[in-house]
Amino acid sequence: MVRTVVVHDEELLRSALVQLLRSDAALEVSSRAPGAGLPDRDELPTDVWVVDGDCLWGPGQTHDTSFRAQRGGRLVVLTTARRPGILRRAFDGGALGLVDKNAPARRLITAVHTVAKGERFLDETLSVALLEGAAMPLTTRELSVLSLASQGAPLAEVAARLHLSRGTVRNYIAAAIRKVGARNRVDAIRILQSGGWT
Repeated sequence: MVRTVVVHDEELLRSALVQLLRSDAALEVSSRAPGAGLPDRDELPTDVWVVDGDCLWGPGQTHDTSFRAQRGGRLVVLTTARRPGILRRAFDGGALGLVDKNAPARRLITAVHTVAKGERFLDETLSVALLEGAAMPLTTRELSVLSLASQGAPLAEVAARLHLSRGTVRNYIAAAIRKVGARNRVDAIRILQSGGWT
């Protein structure tokens, strides 16, 4: 039996994924909401985590908890080609499986079995988007500045939090706007959010 846990922030979709995976008798499936506490000590270890890509906040992290490091098991991430930032974070975070949310249902079951054996599973529809994700045009600092700005932080607060001058923050924002081909800061934030970068 492959012990599998589904992590999704929407109850209806989480339960649908559980039912889909339970259609394979070789899978023992349960689910958790993102950020749920660690498993009980008596609970058997998880072989494969199936995680919605929108639950990933940083490399290999689900919301504020790095579950793979604390809980063990291998990672399969569900996402789309329209979100190259999520693909890149998942890949860099050690996900062995990347499955397109628009793929046939059977593909997820195949991915879980492949990853459980320690092998990589990359949905062919995501391969080009993963390569695009490697070409993130912004530097880490530019991305940090825009991430704070996207949370509504004024220029002075962004500068203070990142220990930069206001002029430097303005320069980073201007460079980011130019690099992503945006019209202004709001458009740059929209482009980064739709690509899954923030």
